[in-house]
Amino acid sequence: MATRLVQINMKARDEAALGAFWASALGWELSSEGPGVTNLEPPGFTYPDPVAVVVDLVASPEPKTVKNRVHLDLATQSRDHQAALVARLRKLGATLADVGQGDDVSWTVMADPEGNEFCVLDSLYDQTGPIATVVVDCTDPRAMAGFWGQATDWTVHRVTDDNAVLRSAQGVGPYLQFLRTPDRKTVWNRVHLDIRPYPADDLETEAARLRSLGATVLDLPDIHWKVLTDPEGNEFCLLTPA
Repeated sequence: MATRLVQINMKARDEAALGAFWASALGWELSSEGPGVTNLEPPGFTYPDPVAVVVDLVASPEPKTVKNRVHLDLATQSRDHQAALVARLRKLGATLADVGQGDDVSWTVMADPEGNEFCVLDSLYDQTGPIATVVVDCTDPRAMAGFWGQATDWTVHRVTDDNAVLRSAQGVGPYLQFLRTPDRKTVWNRVHLDIRPYPADDLETEAARLRSLGATVLDLPDIHWKVLTDPEGNEFCLLTPA
């Protein structure tokens, strides 16, 4: 048994407006599965497919109070493409952001119209598409690679004391990076990972397996999926098999 990372869940005060920003930013299509939920997928995409990790935006009245522990790195094809994308994103409503990155970095740190941090890289577009990396802040990348490498069928490509990098078993789509940071988790994550078992697997059995690896199941009523936390307390959703 195994799962795979299929989507990013992002809370938003105005999920439709923020969805419109991200649809324009990524060049993806926008739809809705119901009130308060906006879905973003690449054109012609058949869900789920490892070639892309899609984005769901869910309405939430809770304000953003701290730096997100999960963010997206956007890919470009060159420094010129990076500069052009940054300029286009600013016209769409994004702003430049300072998260302590300093001046001597090759990426540009920005925030979307609701303040969610993201980075614009100067490469990787040809390998990954518009989302290069899903980045998760953590205190122990080695332990996180151990957990997520077993929780999913994603391949661990690199592990150091400072970061760990995984990618889909098929070697396509974005990377998943666990980045060592000094900050501790203090509030419920506004951006989190959603993973999904394969069609032949069982939700309860998979939840039990994840618990055996170190996850904790949160008891939330009236949902047909599971909400868990990883060993560092980051919430994630275990969706129904598909």
